[in-house]
Amino acid sequence: MTPDSQDPLATHRAVLAGASGFIGGVLQRELRAEGYEVALIGRSSDAVGWHETEAIDAAIDGASLVINLAGKSVNCRYTESNRAEIRRSRVDTTRILRESISRVASPPALWLNSSTATIYRHAEDRPQTESEGEIGTGFSVSIATDWEESFFAGELPQTRRVALRMAIVLGRGGALTPLIRVARLGLGGTQHDGWWFRSLFGSAARRRAGVWHEKRGTKGLQRFSWVHIDDVVAIVRFIRDRPNIDGVVNVCAPEPSDNRRLMALLRRNVGAPVGLPAFRWMLEIAMWVLRTETELVLKSRWVVPERLQNAGYVFRHSTLEHALDELARPAPTATR
Repeated sequence: MTPDSQDPLATHRAVLAGASGFIGGVLQRELRAEGYEVALIGRSSDAVGWHETEAIDAAIDGASLVINLAGKSVNCRYTESNRAEIRRSRVDTTRILRESISRVASPPALWLNSSTATIYRHAEDRPQTESEGEIGTGFSVSIATDWEESFFAGELPQTRRVALRMAIVLGRGGALTPLIRVARLGLGGTQHDGWWFRSLFGSAARRRAGVWHEKRGTKGLQRFSWVHIDDVVAIVRFIRDRPNIDGVVNVCAPEPSDNRRLMALLRRNVGAPVGLPAFRWMLEIAMWVLRTETELVLKSRWVVPERLQNAGYVFRHSTLEHALDELARPAPTATR
């Protein structure tokens, strides 16, 4: 990820917003290792706070690259307060960056903003691409559409904007950690959709809020779109070096799996001989106890990277089996 050398006046500075999470930590390390001065915006002690307008402007002015990953984790219960924070932490932070870029004397050449593959509908019939994908409905989709609307609003003539519609990112310490723990306990079977009491746990209110997962009848065949963290880093590099890429880009592996295959591979890698299936009624209770949502495991996300493949990007990890086998190996020891 070498700094842009085409503009001799540009600094080798990247601004990384929302870098406190798993993806941000990896990108921060990679950017610094390849010569960038990295300025952070967010909640960590070494970052500029979101309320510090002048400091944000100073960080962005003259930077060559801005990457925004800010957003409260969706791995929570969609209460009214959590819904408000999920929206604010995405839409408002994106607006703050957009307004800063519009003000500064030397705006960045490229702004990459996180988005989500969840923007597409529940799909079991065909894959969703940037050109022919269908936007879904409900709370999660409304967050994604508002997020992208804030990102693409207004005119920024000197800054190329790319929204990264990311699938589940796999890596050490990433999204699979809870599922690996479940598999080790012998509960790593398929997750089945189906019937559930609408009247329990405020389901009527949740339906009105758009957070109720509608019954689909899926029996472990819901699609699972994913991407390895190595490819996330490489895709950032790939997009940066190709000025003809702008707009929305699906960041996902070219071969989505499904829930049944995912859980079978996890059981194999942790040495679990059996995995009990979880039915909708079990999931609703378990997710309520764990303070998260059934949508995260029951929605069928069938997304493919049409634009990246058409542009010639070659994935390092194209199959789920290869990606999980790599992550199952011991982490390489750091050398000094």
